[in-house]
Amino acid sequence: MPAPVPPLPSSTPTAVKDTPTEQAVSGPGHRLRLMLLMAGSCLPILGAVLIAPVLPQMQSHFADVPGVDALVPMALTIPALSLALLAPFAGVIADRLGRKRLLVVSTVLYAFLGTAPLWLDTLGAIVASRALVGVAEAAIMTCSTTLIGDYYSGRQRDRYLAMQTMCASISATAFFVLGGAAGSAGWRAPFWAYAVSLLLAPAMAAFLPRPRPADHADEPSLTASEPMAKRPFPWRPLAGTCALTLFGAILFYTVQVEMAFLLNDMGVSNPGVIGLATAGSSAAVVIGAVVFAKAGRSPQAWLPTAFGLSALGFAVIWLAPNPVVLTAGAVINCLGSGIMLPSLLTLAMSKLHYADRGRGTGLWTGFFFLGQFICPLVVLALASAVGTLANALGVLALAGAVATAALGLAARRHRTATPEPMQQTAG
Repeated sequence: MPAPVPPLPSSTPTAVKDTPTEQAVSGPGHRLRLMLLMAGSCLPILGAVLIAPVLPQMQSHFADVPGVDALVPMALTIPALSLALLAPFAGVIADRLGRKRLLVVSTVLYAFLGTAPLWLDTLGAIVASRALVGVAEAAIMTCSTTLIGDYYSGRQRDRYLAMQTMCASISATAFFVLGGAAGSAGWRAPFWAYAVSLLLAPAMAAFLPRPRPADHADEPSLTASEPMAKRPFPWRPLAGTCALTLFGAILFYTVQVEMAFLLNDMGVSNPGVIGLATAGSSAAVVIGAVVFAKAGRSPQAWLPTAFGLSALGFAVIWLAPNPVVLTAGAVINCLGSGIMLPSLLTLAMSKLHYADRGRGTGLWTGFFFLGQFICPLVVLALASAVGTLANALGVLALAGAVATAALGLAARRHRTATPEPMQQTAG
């Protein structure tokens, strides 16, 4: 471990050397800042899973409404579509108006839009309010992730982006349980949980500092002769990462979305057993994120492993003779997914300057949630083409294997093209 340098003579958090070009931030203020950013990152997860347990109650309540079979599930999924479509625009606004300001305003709006179904009486109005929740989520997710990139650098940034994945996976399970418990008081009761963001917003306003471009020495290819404000946006370097993220998001969500159906096809219909199997695979996502955070490898080095584990998991599921083997395949797949998400996000961050970070993060977020939204449609199309859901996952295993091979070649070229750092001699 590198030795710490003396505390800086200011009121800013203590900084220690991480590498010659990285600053590791620590101190009580840092911990509060990190907690607020992680809580903000969990709010879109709240919107994605909280009302899932009460959808049957909603459908029964609005049984006389034409199209209820489509509209009620849409109340759950439409925020993800709004988030996918609007996150890039949220990134542009964040770069122009400021990440912190947009985060605080969006967190307040999230509370009012999220609790709107408590007093709305028509299903159409509720679905519309859910679409607006997705707008607020787009800004919250983009700003929270961008601020992690603004406040931290190097390996510390990588660890906290991995922590974001861990918190999202853990909170998804907690929010699902919360939604089910609150649903016992009626289908409207879970919507009260959205009001928690009214507690977060003032804390964010008070304790999140305004980020400054000068806070980092690890901006990619930054020179004094190339002012950040006049640089062109790095569309070409980011395009490949975003395309890979779209594909990765489909792989990431397939098992989580289809696990119950896969087990049901094998004769497992007990909700408790299905829940236990799903929880085990979700725990593997957290483990994968921890492995990424602790190992200290570059995202280019991790991506072949991540996609390879995902493909292997799909192959095991495809060939599984019983539910136990199927669950083992799901765990392998989700372990790869837990490594994949922070790898893709840190790879995108490494291509962005401070002035571009909001737009770039918004673009990446949009592609990731677009993958989440189209995932069930892709799997349905594949299942129709190859006959069964298991065979559809076999196709995804093949696609993942091809991606693994391509990423392995790219990682080898990256290692060859990147010179080893020169050893410094003692003065």
